[in-house]
Amino acid sequence: MEIILGVTGATGTIYAVKLLEALKNIESIKTHLILSDWAIKTLEIETDHSLDYLLSLADYQYDNKNLGAKPSSGSFVSDGMIILPCSMKTLSSIANGYDDNLISRTAGVMIKEGRKLVLCPRETPLSAIHLENMLKLSRIGVKMLPPMPAFYTDPQSIDDLIDHHVMKVLDQFKIPYEKAKRWNG
Repeated sequence: MEIILGVTGATGTIYAVKLLEALKNIESIKTHLILSDWAIKTLEIETDHSLDYLLSLADYQYDNKNLGAKPSSGSFVSDGMIILPCSMKTLSSIANGYDDNLISRTAGVMIKEGRKLVLCPRETPLSAIHLENMLKLSRIGVKMLPPMPAFYTDPQSIDDLIDHHVMKVLDQFKIPYEKAKRWNG
């Protein structure tokens, strides 16, 4: 399985770190990482993780400015893409076909090729423009999976909340994740 992960500058880069950590230990999955400049800055501001650590978790890395990188082409076969966190700027770019960087271009490729695209938008409050862009993409099959905490699992830490969201993202690809609790009824 080949999964592309785009990380933008929206708050919540720890979600991307935890997702890559989860995928790192699954031998059958290869990860392709694209970081925006602001994602790198946000990683520094919000976490104790270094850029080198984050890069070490991915099998392949691409420069977000390189629109000629492999993931920018439909001939590069992948199982889909996750953008986590997804800034509203990136969401708008995707919704309007403005492929000005590798993250948004690759997302456009997922749409045109009919591959899975999961966006984890991170903003609040949501404006009508944000909602319209999400609806526009949802109508064509893009999954909207904002990081919203679930309290029915009785989380004991922030890591529990993050793990739950990572589980929900991995569910979209039918990848099991045992670190998070599920609803038991």
